[in-house]
Amino acid sequence: MSAQTLVTWVVVVAGFALTVKPLGTYMARVFTGEPTVLDRPLGPVEDRIFRVLGVRGEASMSAVEYGTAFVLTNLAWLLISYALLRAQGILPFNPQHFPGINPLLAFNTAASFTTNTNWQAYSGENTMSYFSQFANLGFLQFVTPASGAAVGIAFVRAIAGRKLGNFFVDLVRVCTRLLLPLAFLLALVLVAQGVPETLSRYLDVHTITGHTQVVPRGPIASWESIEHLGENGGGFTNANSASPLENPTPLTNILLTLAMGLVPVAFFYMFGELTGRRRVAWTLIGVGSAFFLLMLAMIYFPEHAGNPLIRGLGLATHGNMVGKEVRFGVGGTSIFETATMAFTTGSVASAHDSFLPVPQLAFFLGMFLNLVFGGKGVGLLNMLMLVILTVFLMGLMVGRTPEFLGKKIESREVSLTAIAFLLHPLLILAGTALAAATPAGRAGVFNPGPHGLSEILYGFTSGAANNGSAMGGLSASLPFYEVAIGIATLVGRYASIMAMLLVGESLLRKKSVPVTSGTMRTDGLMFGGILFASILVLNALTFFPVAALGPIAEHYLLLGFRHV
Repeated sequence: MSAQTLVTWVVVVAGFALTVKPLGTYMARVFTGEPTVLDRPLGPVEDRIFRVLGVRGEASMSAVEYGTAFVLTNLAWLLISYALLRAQGILPFNPQHFPGINPLLAFNTAASFTTNTNWQAYSGENTMSYFSQFANLGFLQFVTPASGAAVGIAFVRAIAGRKLGNFFVDLVRVCTRLLLPLAFLLALVLVAQGVPETLSRYLDVHTITGHTQVVPRGPIASWESIEHLGENGGGFTNANSASPLENPTPLTNILLTLAMGLVPVAFFYMFGELTGRRRVAWTLIGVGSAFFLLMLAMIYFPEHAGNPLIRGLGLATHGNMVGKEVRFGVGGTSIFETATMAFTTGSVASAHDSFLPVPQLAFFLGMFLNLVFGGKGVGLLNMLMLVILTVFLMGLMVGRTPEFLGKKIESREVSLTAIAFLLHPLLILAGTALAAATPAGRAGVFNPGPHGLSEILYGFTSGAANNGSAMGGLSASLPFYEVAIGIATLVGRYASIMAMLLVGESLLRKKSVPVTSGTMRTDGLMFGGILFASILVLNALTFFPVAALGPIAEHYLLLGFRHV
């Protein structure tokens, strides 16, 4: 391990460790209405917004009202975004004169960005105008993670015994109190590091060979900051964060990695503050951190060792650098890719298709679990979903009614949680099976055998997990994938969230039960270990068969060829 790798990892881990408590405490104060340092400058602005929206901040919603507001607001954004993409050719800030987007791609893109997935079946610098980038898709990169965060906040309030609150108030405050200030500061730093921020047209550069090369530019720094702070992941350019226009230096690589995880990790601590169960919060943070480190090891060490076929020929001296940027190396690339899969950001600083099978399995692990801190609020929702299932299973084993945070977990909560849990694999496995079984799906696969199956599986997993990254090697611009993955992103976003909101309201209505000597603890090392094992077992039972046909089979084929 090089000194650069060690320093990068230490800085990133220390950054998360130092910010989780103060940022989580600040968020808890914001969303319980306690005074904060930003009240004076931002309070009047928020009040004006609420008056325009006709929102009364003190009016709390029921779970159905909160969920309906969430879904209908997102639907409005989807329709408006779709219309703007279709009309791109006649809208301003289009110096390259790009035409309007075709209907299927416009649907796929609008659905993807509205669900905070940001799956891209297009090349940004060759398809989208500046207006589409900063005014349409850039707007969605603020409000869609904020809407997911709002639902997570409402759920935490419910299980803490508080009213759910008002969706529109939470939505505005996530934007004004978190995303806008952080994005503004990060954008300034990125500009200082050389990331472009302009509305001027692309540059025509005359090369030393006598040719002319078109160099794209635009409002990239502001896009990059919210892309990562909002766990959005959609690249301004096709190369995403592997492009020096978006991620030019090892320092920006560290900053963008930190930006992905600051708020999601702090959400877990905010949960402890609001519920008064900080030990439970630290336990969940420990479980998430264990999965993060497991993924990092699965990515770094095989890539650092290099391709076994090339190593067997005595040619591997610097690990597997195929598809990676030299300025980041294997170490910087590994922690960036671990973060983007753990926090469901979906931005990429390398070509995922060029990684070895075991690192690719780590990518799948992050998306299969969808709770290694995950996105704002939604990652915490998914973790608490597995906590409820684990507590239920523990109760079955000892013959007691399971409890969590002093509330009994009964049939309604278990049924809704099971529905939310099973929807995720249903979308992934059904979509993959349909693509593999139909000519329309197979037409987009460029690689045969297990790797081709992995590419299909990755596409539907990325969509259902609202991750949005692409493995490569799959023609995602085909109508089949534009529609099928678009549907997976929509169902994957809204169905499970609605189920968990109903779980939160059901727990809110229940009376707290006193803690006794027989109460099962949901904190500490023992429960953390049980939760970690339960998450692995439940997901292995669901996803191991398809993983065995994809990256695992490819790994053993690679080892087999090495010995031929």
